[in-house]
Formats: sequence, C-alpha cells, structure tokens
Amino acid sequence: MTLVVRAGSAADIEAVRQIAYATWPETFRDILSTAQITYMLEWLYAAARLQSQVANGEHVFHIAELEGKAVGFVAHQIDHPTTGNTKIHKIYLLPETQGKGVGRAMIDAVMVAARGAAQDSITLNVNKYNRAVGFYEAIGFAKVAEEVIDIGSGYVMDDYVMRLALEGG
Repeated sequence: MTLVVRAGSAADIEAVRQIAYATWPETFRDILSTAQITYMLEWLYAAARLQSQVANGEHVFHIAELEGKAVGFVAHQIDHPTTGNTKIHKIYLLPETQGKGVGRAMIDAVMVAARGAAQDSITLNVNKYNRAVGFYEAIGFAKVAEEVIDIGSGYVMDDYVMRLALEGG
C-alpha cells in the first residue's frame, strides 16, 4: 500500500467535493437528518466557496492518496483568527480507507505545517456524536470546550472543540 499525503491546490477541489459527498452520508447518517447533511454539503462544499478559501489562504489543503487515488483530505489554517493557533477546518477520508493510517498521516501533515509556523497547538471541532472523537483522543487530542453553532435554516452544529498540544505548547 502506497500512501502519500501531498499539498493540495485549487486543481483538487473536485476531488475534495467527491470525497465529501461520498463520506458525509455514511459518517453522519445516525447523527444528522438527510436534509441537514444535504444542506451542509451544499454550503460547505460549493466549488466557489472552496476556491475562495484556497485563494485567500483561509484553507490549506492536503490530499491523501492511496495507490495514486485521492481518498482523503484535510484543510487547515495557520494562525486562525479566533484560536490563535492552527485550526483544522475539514478532515474526511473515504469510509473504506478508515483504519489504514490515512487519517493519522493527514494529521501528521498538519502537525508538520503547524510546527514549521511555530504554532503551539492544533484545534478542531467535531460533532459530539461522531465516532472520530475516539480517533482524535487516541492520537492525543483532548476535549477543551463544547459549542453549539447556529448554521442557518434551523440547523446547528453540536460540537466538541478538541486541542492537540505540540511540543513546547
């Protein structure tokens, strides 16, 4: 198995969208309504929105490839304006690739970027009922807060805020 996590670019936006649309229904089927999943995918993964996030530096993408096929992505931001550290905005991988080290490799890529920018920690939000909470805890993230975020149309995100301290942080 050849796993590569490489820097992403605007050219990868369609692959990001395909992974999100393939992943979200399975990831959130027992947590969110189908209507909310559709709403959030259309909102968060509109091509124009992703292009803008890449162009303005709000999201730096890394693409995970197994045997040359894009199977996951992570988007982060150094010096996030509200956290002051590196924030992971999005991280998803195809369900059939879970448990193969892909998620850890993507987190490692963000850790390298964060350390290179002298950041002391990485934060992310995760739905309280997402089984990924256990994965994050297993690799060193800790729950530091809870937030309920109104995202419009009567929907909310009910999340844990998790933090991974980097050496010296």
